[in-house]
Amino acid sequence: MYRLLLPSLGRGLLRAAGLRCRACSARLLPGPAGGRAPEVEVPPSRVAPHRGRSGLLPLLAALAWFSRPAAAEEEEERQGAGGAAAEDAADETEAEIIQLLKRAKLSIMKDEPEEAELILHDALRLAYQSDNKKAITYTYDLAEKLFKATMSYLFGGGMQQEDNAIIEISLKLASIYAAQNRQEFALAGYEFCISTLEEKIEREKELAEDILSVEEKANTHLLLGMCLDAYARYLLFSKQPSQAQRMCEKALHISEEILGERHPRTIVLMSDLATTLDAQGRFDEAYVYVQRASDLARQTDHPELHMLLSNLAAILMHKERYAQAKEIYQEALKQAELKRDEVSVQHIREELAELSRKSRPLT
Repeated sequence: MYRLLLPSLGRGLLRAAGLRCRACSARLLPGPAGGRAPEVEVPPSRVAPHRGRSGLLPLLAALAWFSRPAAAEEEEERQGAGGAAAEDAADETEAEIIQLLKRAKLSIMKDEPEEAELILHDALRLAYQSDNKKAITYTYDLAEKLFKATMSYLFGGGMQQEDNAIIEISLKLASIYAAQNRQEFALAGYEFCISTLEEKIEREKELAEDILSVEEKANTHLLLGMCLDAYARYLLFSKQPSQAQRMCEKALHISEEILGERHPRTIVLMSDLATTLDAQGRFDEAYVYVQRASDLARQTDHPELHMLLSNLAAILMHKERYAQAKEIYQEALKQAELKRDEVSVQHIREELAELSRKSRPLT
């Protein structure tokens, strides 16, 4: 199975949930597609009120910080050392998630939204790695409140809905709703971001540099590319691969034009385009893109080389080139182990097992 790679946003939650195909990242905008930005009340302060919650106690309860019956504890003592070690590791991970969420909530209370977002990113990554569904749900809920409060503050200060800062927050909210399977809000969010940016780019393209700098224009184009790529992921997981392909092609064109072919984001977009082609059974075309992405990733020491190699191996397997696929998977596994990316390690091992079954001669 191929995997989507998410380009880093510098900060944000999009990447944390995008490590596996099961969670394409994702996350609003109420209202008609392509229409207004989300309607949110402007609170008296920059932090949204937490209705129905008091302090951190509901957070701890939501993460199941509870004592267990004595009988259960005695049973655990009779289990093997391996089971006890696994339980200890799970408890340590849960405790770490709890501490991160407490820190995020404190940052929100201290009016430090960027710091809160970075911490939530780490919490979400750990929650996905440990498959802690309660922590995943709570983290998304807290992130949604943070982004809505930030947007309310910006609107209250007079910022317009076409400002890049509003679009970036809207993209994050759309991705949150996609991850929560709130499809109507997600679709409206992605389409709002893309249509608003396209209209803005068309309107500003003739402006002189003393009015709008080349760098500002480039940043708006890159943000559009980011939105197109996020929408492509949404479409792919909604089983619309041909539409996802068109979005990926547009995003890749923008990235190549502004950042260049060897930029880490461009390389990821090549792999994502290959994924959309692979999903349509167009394996030869997919191979061209994923092979180029993998070659560039090796040359540039890409931070997600192991994931790019895993995608290359998956497409080789679909082309029934099993010996090459096995070799690439083994290389990807070594890289993932060096990165200590346990999610990728597990995924690649599962793919190797599947490859072994496929390549086994019929008797």
